[in-house]
Amino acid sequence: MEGNERLVQRSILERIRKIANYQFGGNVGEKLFPEDVKVIFSKRTGRIRYVYSGGRLLAALNPTTGLFTLTIEGARRVFSSMEQKRLWVKVDDSVVPFIERGKDLFAKHVVDADEDIRPGEEVFVINSNGEIVAVGRALLSGSEMKVFKRGVAVKVRRGKCEKQNTEE
Repeated sequence: MEGNERLVQRSILERIRKIANYQFGGNVGEKLFPEDVKVIFSKRTGRIRYVYSGGRLLAALNPTTGLFTLTIEGARRVFSSMEQKRLWVKVDDSVVPFIERGKDLFAKHVVDADEDIRPGEEVFVINSNGEIVAVGRALLSGSEMKVFKRGVAVKVRRGKCEKQNTEE
């Protein structure tokens, strides 16, 4: 039975890595989800829900889209493992304290952005030093973020200063 459990765990690990590779490009799945990850399943549906590593939440699998929403720790792992940086939005440093507390990012505060961002994608909000200050969902395309001066560009989900979820 032990060998069978190991096969199931291996299959789950491969599955979540493939989803991460599809969503973020390249081969980030292995960096985001090392061998020691703990996967929590929904009690109601039995589907993958949360992925932890070292007791820290890395990502949640959105049942509607089938894609991951990341924590700051998960975002750092993904962003640092990308050979070609993508899905980033550079913000004016004067608003970093607000963004770090989870406030939404307005287009007028966007300094630069990855041109290939599409609305609805998971994005990394970075400061002028390239450090991740928040993660969220793009409401505008990358090119729109750079030219628009009104409206919300990124719906921030987690800021760097917010309490990070840990495993119970």
